[in-house]
Order: sequence, then C-alpha cells, then structure tokens
Amino acid sequence: MSKSYHQKLKILYIARMLLEKSDEEHLLSTKDLIAGLSEYGILAERKSIYADIEALIEFGMDIVKEEGRLGGYYIASRQFELPELKLLVDSVQASKFITGKKSRELIGKLETLTSHANGGKLHRQVVVANRNKAINESIYYNVDAVYTAMNENVQIRFQYFSWTPDKKMELRKNGEFYQVSPWYLTWEDENYYLIAYDGKAEVMKHYRVDKMLKPGNTKEKRQGRELAESLDLAAYAKKTFGMFAGNEMTVVLECSQELAGVCIDRFGTDVAMRRTREGRIRLRADVAVSPQFYGWLAGLGDRIKIISPEHVKDAYRQWLQNIIRSLE
Repeated sequence: MSKSYHQKLKILYIARMLLEKSDEEHLLSTKDLIAGLSEYGILAERKSIYADIEALIEFGMDIVKEEGRLGGYYIASRQFELPELKLLVDSVQASKFITGKKSRELIGKLETLTSHANGGKLHRQVVVANRNKAINESIYYNVDAVYTAMNENVQIRFQYFSWTPDKKMELRKNGEFYQVSPWYLTWEDENYYLIAYDGKAEVMKHYRVDKMLKPGNTKEKRQGRELAESLDLAAYAKKTFGMFAGNEMTVVLECSQELAGVCIDRFGTDVAMRRTREGRIRLRADVAVSPQFYGWLAGLGDRIKIISPEHVKDAYRQWLQNIIRSLE
C-alpha cells in the first residue's frame, strides 16, 4: 500500500491501539501513539493526535486522558467489562458440550474484546480451570442445522449414537436415521438437548445434540405444533431427571425441613409444599419416574421418602434392593 493510503487510516490505527493496548492500568501517551503509528509507516505530529482523539471521542469512544508526567490515554468503558468477560469465559469453560478445542477458540475471541493485558488475565483463568469436555466437535454444526430446520419449519433427520465401554461410538437402531420435528433447544445438566416431536410415536422426545451425527433437513413440514406450543419447558425440566424419559405422574414426597431448599431447587417455588404435624415437609410434584429420579432420592438418604403412589414406592424399594444384591 502507498504511504498516502496508510495516512488515511491513521485514526483507525489509533483506535485499534487504544482498544488493544490501553486500560485503566495501561495508558498510552501521545509519544506511544506516534511510535505505534510509525510501525505502520504513518507519520504523525502531536497536534494531529490530539485532533484524532477528539474525533474518536465525538464518534462515541469513551477515551479518558490522564494529565501529568506519566499521563496518557486509555479506553474507560467497553462493550464488555472485564468481570463480564470472566463470567462468559467461565461459562464457556464449564460447558461440557463445548469441546476443549472450541473452548480455546471462543475464549480467544472473547480476549479480543478487552485489552491485551486483561486478555492475559482471562487466559490465566482458563489454565486454572480443569473440567471434562465433550469430544464431538460437530455439535456447533448440529445446533446450526436444528435452528435452520426450525426457521424453515421442516423436519430434521440424523443418526444417533451412544458410547460403548471401550469408548467408541455405537449407532443406535443399527445406524437407521431418526426423523423428527424440531421445536426447541434447551440446556440442561450442562448439555444441549433437542426437544422434538416424534410423528411415529406421537409424543415429544429429547435428544443430546452432541450425540447426533450427520444432521440434515428434509422437505417435510414439521408436525406436533399444538403439542409443542403447549409444552412448558421449565416444568418439563423440573420433572425430567437428567433428561431421562420415564412415566410421568404425580408423586407425594415427605422430607425433613432442611431439604426444603433442595426440593425448591429441583421442583421450583410453585411446588405444593406444607409442614406436617411431625415437623416434616410434605410435597406434591409431577415427575418422570425413572432410575434417575430414584438416584436423586437415594442421594438424599433417609431424610426423604415416597408417600404415594404405592406402586412407585414399591418400584423404588425394588430398585434399592437390586443395588444391595449387586454388592453381595
């Protein structure tokens, strides 16, 4: 590029330097800006720097000038503040459905939203974190395929897999493609789930997005709109433990008072709950009765018990007895 062309970009390079290199603890002096511009082949005088800074402030950039021998300019506010970026970084790192590789890529992009110095703070935060991550890199394309199908009001087809003990993918239904009508994407238990209508079974089902392979849209219109629109996603998540399907029914539970918060966290503040004469708590909740529900109960030990229905109580007792026999 010609020298005159670089000169036309002077104000843009000043903005870039301030965004990348300045913050409240790292100021750029007029001398620093002139030196930085020279690296791009741009000549500048102090007066022109002052004029460009004023133009950038008028444009809307929150640039602060500190007076004094060690003074200079810095960006006072950005689209995202450092605490907000730390929150986003931690969310990315904590998300099990995002692979380690994609986490690093996303966090690298988040780092560009602050100064280089603060970006280093975000990077150090990532190094400390150590959580299990998904390994299916195609989840991002799966999510895009689902949203495309929903926007175009068509059904989606895909293969579905599970993991074998030797850590290999094994296709469900011998590799046969599933075809469903996608209605919602939800994040539950640190995983992304597709909530879709199965036209053959005539029910709503859910699928782990990271376990979907070769998703593709069909030309067939979605089905199950009435059922999908009547679905309360919040209630669905409350009664479905670990997103494992089960027979949906109303269950009455009784627990000690210290479990009130645990039950509200699980079933929500609108759960029917009252104190008993014995000083315990009795509650009524709609749940999908499954081994995961029993596992939740078992984790709370003898502080909670099933009151009704009787057949659910019997099934829970049998589940526990099977576990005990397996230890013999």
